[in-house]
Amino acid sequence: MSKLLNCLKNKDFSCVPIWFMRQAGRYLPEFKQLRSQNPDFLKLCLNSDLASEITLQPMKRFNLDAAIIFSDILVIPYALGQPIEFGKKNGPRNLKLNINKFLEINEKNFLSTLQPIYKAINKTKSALSKDKSLIAFVGAPWTLMIYLYNFKEKNKFDKKITIKNKNEIKSVFKKLDEFLKIHIINQKQAGADIIQIFDSWAGLIKDDDLNEYCYKPNESLVNFCKENQIPSICFPKGLKENYKNFLEKVKPDAVNIDYDIDPLWAKKNFGNICIQGGMNPDILLKDEKIALQETEKYLEIFKNIPYIFNLGHGILPETNPTIIKKIVDRVNIIKR
Repeated sequence: MSKLLNCLKNKDFSCVPIWFMRQAGRYLPEFKQLRSQNPDFLKLCLNSDLASEITLQPMKRFNLDAAIIFSDILVIPYALGQPIEFGKKNGPRNLKLNINKFLEINEKNFLSTLQPIYKAINKTKSALSKDKSLIAFVGAPWTLMIYLYNFKEKNKFDKKITIKNKNEIKSVFKKLDEFLKIHIINQKQAGADIIQIFDSWAGLIKDDDLNEYCYKPNESLVNFCKENQIPSICFPKGLKENYKNFLEKVKPDAVNIDYDIDPLWAKKNFGNICIQGGMNPDILLKDEKIALQETEKYLEIFKNIPYIFNLGHGILPETNPTIIKKIVDRVNIIKR
């Protein structure tokens, strides 16, 4: 069993598994070269050979405990018939929800669109050694809805979102729940060991709406993972003190904390759960000594509980791969 699976399943803290969100991608020279030859990001995600190659790039550089498949949470709305554009700097844009088409897409057409991802997972799994895990992922319904309704453009993310068209949103959430589960099980069958559920914009949900739009949807996905013996990691970014309520209701195998969460508070309040991440990716852009000191801080705080070293968000494009290697090497010497 891999270090990561041992930590998730058995709550073993004799060592610290390490991987990074966005470890495959934009900060690596080899990725930048490949990306320059493939300007269409969505096509790149749906190219089995290239997606697998990109997934394995950081595994060849660093002694990481897991690969995370190179893909995007928005392949789900795309496979549900919605147009998506990815800008070079601003990410996804110009989503205009066609609700009728969205609700009409069937499983056969959905799976046909996403088949290259499952091929990439299968190919990557075959290339990994048995002591390495393969992580696949989905976006939670709320976060996908943010993009489907273009809230990113309208809201600018400076305030909580008020939901007005609740009946339509209910239909959208129901469809997403159904097809996210289809995507999860097909990723598992293709070879994924673990599912991470990204609720990247959970912090925009009003407190009164958290149960409806965050806790229940994530719990549904986590329970589905449990029924199918798939370890799950949840990342409800931006929930602040509501992380505690989230864990009490959703009960994933692990939770990724964001960089606004005090790690000491998390350790005290989260009970018997595996904690992942926390460190601010901005730290990696600072002096090497500062980055390594921050690494030591997280390792010290979580030294006697199951902990997966990661960040409080993805690796930034400006990050020097050298500091990633030094952090990986430092974490890998831990034996308790």
